[in-house]
Amino acid sequence: MSFIQARNLVVEFPVYNNSHRSLKNAVLHATTGGRLARAAGGRTVVRALDDLTFDIRPGDRVGLVGHNGSGKTTLLRVLAGAYEPVTGSLALKGRVASLLDISLGMDHDATGYENIFLRGIMLGLTPREIRARTDEIAAFTDLGEYLDMPVRTYSSGMQLRLAFAVSTSVEADILIMDEWLSVGDAEFNQKASARLTKLVEGAAILVIASHSPDMIAKVCNRAMRLEHGRIVEEYDPRPPLAPEVPAEAAPELGQGVTPELTHDPASGLLPAPATEAVQSATQSA
Repeated sequence: MSFIQARNLVVEFPVYNNSHRSLKNAVLHATTGGRLARAAGGRTVVRALDDLTFDIRPGDRVGLVGHNGSGKTTLLRVLAGAYEPVTGSLALKGRVASLLDISLGMDHDATGYENIFLRGIMLGLTPREIRARTDEIAAFTDLGEYLDMPVRTYSSGMQLRLAFAVSTSVEADILIMDEWLSVGDAEFNQKASARLTKLVEGAAILVIASHSPDMIAKVCNRAMRLEHGRIVEEYDPRPPLAPEVPAEAAPELGQGVTPELTHDPASGLLPAPATEAVQSATQSA
């Protein structure tokens, strides 16, 4: 069973050449990123994540929210294995796929096909798995004969197509994302969105950072708000469902309760009993 378990997680970054730091710089650091702290030996550090404890289980779609510098991307990078905590513990079980930097590892002097292999290795795929996926990846990119050419001859949009196709070819138990990816023109972006949705649905766990409340509400069932590297709020971002009203609680129309009316798409009209009820309520009003 896949899971993520964090206990008292702390991540710090050293601040060099900081002996003459002004009060203005201190205030700037405190308001745009983690908390300034003193580490062992008197070194000044930025505490990017400060004592985080949480559990994420299968079926969880967790949205990280907060202003720039609140610690969202740092937490994603810790979960992806790019950063290590200085104290605390982090346990993950399951295959992790990260969509934080989908172009990481691309060689601009290598061909498109060679980059499919290189990027696949970086994503943890075996050579056999890469070969099994190559034809599907190539077809998805719509790059055709360009895949035999060096990536440096590609436009930025073509490079992004290739990187996206490879990065989303991995089947993951735990999926890490920084914003919902948008790739290329409208037609390709629609295809890419469908592919990304399928990838998310196939993952046991999703952790995504976003500045879009609508996206978080649509995709996630949990949200964690970060400020200065700390979790200050956890909540369900989904809109509340309208409560069901028992039939006996609203025997008549016109009392502030809207009845459920059955609609026949073929006729474009309400069935007769419902139509009569609406007309009766209108006349009495």
